[in-house]
Amino acid sequence: MIAAQFYTLREFTKTGPGFRDCLRKVSEMGYTGVQLSAVGCMNGDDPEVSAALAREWLDEYRLKCVATHRNWQDLARKTHEEIEFHHTLGCDYTAIGGLSSDYGDGIEGFRRFLRDSAPVITRLKADGIRFGYHNHAHEFIRENRGGPTHYDLFIAEGGPDFYLEIDTYWVNHAGVGVAELFERCHGRVPVIHVKDKEVVPGDGPVMAPVGEGNLPWDGILAACKAAGVEWYVVEQDTYRRDPFDCLESSFGYLAKKLGV
Repeated sequence: MIAAQFYTLREFTKTGPGFRDCLRKVSEMGYTGVQLSAVGCMNGDDPEVSAALAREWLDEYRLKCVATHRNWQDLARKTHEEIEFHHTLGCDYTAIGGLSSDYGDGIEGFRRFLRDSAPVITRLKADGIRFGYHNHAHEFIRENRGGPTHYDLFIAEGGPDFYLEIDTYWVNHAGVGVAELFERCHGRVPVIHVKDKEVVPGDGPVMAPVGEGNLPWDGILAACKAAGVEWYVVEQDTYRRDPFDCLESSFGYLAKKLGV
């Protein structure tokens, strides 16, 4: 199933009416799910749009909130409130977009995060919510020549309840085989981010709608299916044309050409 990552539309979700219009538009494109990330009108202590109101609009447009990106400190320190937030949305998956700066950028910081996250993951799981980690490229640093990457640590030591919200663009950008990575993560990748990489004259490699770049999607999607991916979340951090057109192009390629 295919969902739209609302980080792509972050400039259009700063107000309630803008957010609602975005939900309508992605529903009309054919999307059946969304990931709620960087939705400005839902942020802050007194948000314009509550989780309850967002759920009303999701139901109105027959969309499921398949995932969120949340602040790690809130997940760790306000776990009950975060659980209630996700239950209201009808969402059973949350992820963070990277380690907070207090963990540093070395492998021991990654290992400390695994220890700190374990009890939080247990609490979330008890209430039916899965926890994932969204990668960029820096997780594939090797501190020692020929040694493991930081991401290798997540795979080897994270355990079956530490899910991996793999981002195809950033994996490729790090020089790692995307399909090969999925082959190592069976059962731990229910939600992933799909985005393509296009080489543009004068700009070099840039993010692109799925199917408009150079990633080998036939092989990647076969590996995704074997690994147990449930939701293919289309995300494009940056774009060279209208982001709604980019989302529509990605959906058409995945749904109509590849049959996702």
